[in-house]
Amino acid sequence: MIGKLTGRIDYRAEDHVLIDVGGVGYLVYCSDRTLAGLPGPGHVVALYTDLVVREDLMQLYGFPTLLEKEWHRLLMGVQGVGAKAALAILGALGAEGVSRAIMLGDMNAIKAARGIGPKTAQRVVIELKDKAPAVMAMGGTLSAAMGTVTAAPEGEVLDTTPAPRKPATPVRPSGSAAAQSDALSALTNLGYSPGDAAGAVARAAMDAPEAEAAALIRAALKALAPKG
Repeated sequence: MIGKLTGRIDYRAEDHVLIDVGGVGYLVYCSDRTLAGLPGPGHVVALYTDLVVREDLMQLYGFPTLLEKEWHRLLMGVQGVGAKAALAILGALGAEGVSRAIMLGDMNAIKAARGIGPKTAQRVVIELKDKAPAVMAMGGTLSAAMGTVTAAPEGEVLDTTPAPRKPATPVRPSGSAAAQSDALSALTNLGYSPGDAAGAVARAAMDAPEAEAAALIRAALKALAPKG
């Protein structure tokens, strides 16, 4: 399994790039959003990848973050959503937008992706709604641990040396405190300000002191949703 590629972009096409890794060229398919954020030919780039194998072909798909890669994998598990349809959803909404749409049951947001009809959008929301909180909470952890992919100008080498290991941190609290911490991490990862997120989580925890992170996230998102 090819999980990540770091190399120089040889060329960019409408839906993929060719990445030269040590003299071997890899065709990597990406969403419109990911392609728009990549540098031009001659630059070094790193992408997390997923190898999708079918009876008649093998294709690599590339993602700027592990969170987006995880959403692509989950989306492909929904009936009627193939690899390219999953890319279309991620291209239209981004990983954070997909998280928000599924948590709020917003089928119209999913349907806005190219080639996604109302029935497919409904299946995406229904089948993935229970998995969304865990993925959202995971997003903050992945971002802190791995960061996003980076690109280096032509002639420069991308430094992929792992950062020094930090000293062990204390064991995180259990129970409601841990649930609130996970919910806060998920909301800030979605782009909400720390103050707004903390206030919404605190109100949700007051209403349901023993709620799990998933329930707190749902309640906080409803409180933060635009009114009207």
